[in-house]
Amino acid sequence: MRYTTFGRNTGLRVSELALGTGNFGTGWGYGSEREEARAVFDGFANAGGNFIDTADTYQTGQSEGLVGDFIASDRDHFVVATKYTLSARPDAGVALTGNSRRNMITSVENSLKRLKTDRIDLLWAHFDDRLTPLEEVVRAFDDLIRSGKLLYAGLSNFPAWKVSRADTLADLRGWSRIAGIQVEYSLADRSAERELLPMAEALGIAATLWSPLGGGMLTGKYRTSQEGRLQGFGGRLVQREKDPALLDEVLTIAREINVLPLQVAIAWIRYHAGRSSTAMIPIIGSRTPEQLADTLAALKVSLSDEQVRRLDTVSAIDPGTPHRQIADTLSRAQGVGAEYLNIRPPRA
Repeated sequence: MRYTTFGRNTGLRVSELALGTGNFGTGWGYGSEREEARAVFDGFANAGGNFIDTADTYQTGQSEGLVGDFIASDRDHFVVATKYTLSARPDAGVALTGNSRRNMITSVENSLKRLKTDRIDLLWAHFDDRLTPLEEVVRAFDDLIRSGKLLYAGLSNFPAWKVSRADTLADLRGWSRIAGIQVEYSLADRSAERELLPMAEALGIAATLWSPLGGGMLTGKYRTSQEGRLQGFGGRLVQREKDPALLDEVLTIAREINVLPLQVAIAWIRYHAGRSSTAMIPIIGSRTPEQLADTLAALKVSLSDEQVRRLDTVSAIDPGTPHRQIADTLSRAQGVGAEYLNIRPPRA
């Protein structure tokens, strides 16, 4: 496995894939028992993976507890990311949820105990709670980083304007800057391309990408079975097949190069990650060692430019406002030979 720095603004070295541990534990009534979770963790580590992503809320705290046990013998080898906002307690009320300074500190102290460590390498605010001022979140991040309990901070599932404002506030006030974002991204949902990914590239922020297989849809298995997230998670976090042409193309290319469909989906992300100026890191959420082995095999899969173009075309999204208007205007200007289109921009 190869490695990358976590964006252009840090020297943090992480593996090109992150292991998502939402399946570690059975607190949600679905997931991996300890032995199976351990086998997945060891398989990822033995393949060279060092980037582990968990959250206080995953499996009602069981995920953090298992990760803490698994990293204990070689803590310094792993980059451990966890999240706060939603709480490990299913009955958590208003005082134990949200992005306030109070909840951040309480959550971090509890996560440190479950992870059995003295610091968290990367803390995510799990969701935008739409209530807590960004100044409070970013300053609290900075205070915990200065205390040594955190090393880096990021924003997960936040709109681009809030991420960019938070990073600007931190930069102007001398606080620790936002190191990364976490966002859903796959062939099945490319909406992050409208604002979030261009913002991350412009600011040098790393992008970790959850659900790179569309919650399993891009494996093709849900055309014939309900087993997996559709069954165990009740369909949550699964991209529904809106247009069969997308999965048809994934399956066709998989047959062309004799690989699994999921490996095509991961290879497509890696193709574009290799052309980005900042880190784009898929988070793989394998529940079993067999699933992990199939996913890791994607690291050996290469797509041709022509195959990528086919996938880009069949998965293309409407750019939305204002991007559609900008593109339409530039297209019309091209037709009439507008002078400003002859300006050559400086090289980056």
